[in-house]
Amino acid sequence: MGQHSTTSRRADKSESTWALGAVIYAGILLMMAGAFQAFEGLAAIVNDNFFPPGPRLLPLSVTGWGWLHVALGVVVFAAGFKVFDGGMWARVIGISVAAVSAIENFLFIPHHPIWSIVIITLDVVVIWALCVYTGPGDSVRDTPR
Repeated sequence: MGQHSTTSRRADKSESTWALGAVIYAGILLMMAGAFQAFEGLAAIVNDNFFPPGPRLLPLSVTGWGWLHVALGVVVFAAGFKVFDGGMWARVIGISVAAVSAIENFLFIPHHPIWSIVIITLDVVVIWALCVYTGPGDSVRDTPR
C-alpha cells in the first residue's frame, strides 16, 4: 500500500502542476493577445492610413475597427487576469472572448493579414489551453464515461 500511495501522490502532483501550468500559460497568452489587440486598435485610431484599405466585410471604417479592437483587447486582457482564479466561469469567459477575438481578427485580415493571423494563432492556443485544464484535483480519467 505504501508504494502505491506514493506513486499515486506523485501522479496527482504531476497532473495538478501541469494543469496549473496550463492555466498560467492561458492567462498570460490572453493578456498578451489582449494587449496586442489593443495596440493594433490604437494604431488604427491614431493613424487611419496605418492599415492599407481593403475590402469592407463589415460597414466599419479603419477607425471603427480600431475602437472595436481596443474594446475587445481590454476585455481579453481582463479575462486573462480572471483565468488565474482557475474557476470554470473564468475559463468559459476566456474561451468565449478568445473565440470572439479570433473571429474579429479573421474579419480584419484584409486590412492587416500578418498581425491578424498572429492574434488568431494566440487565440487558438488560449482556447486549447483552457479546454485541456480540468481543475485542481480533477482528472479526465476520473470522469464517468
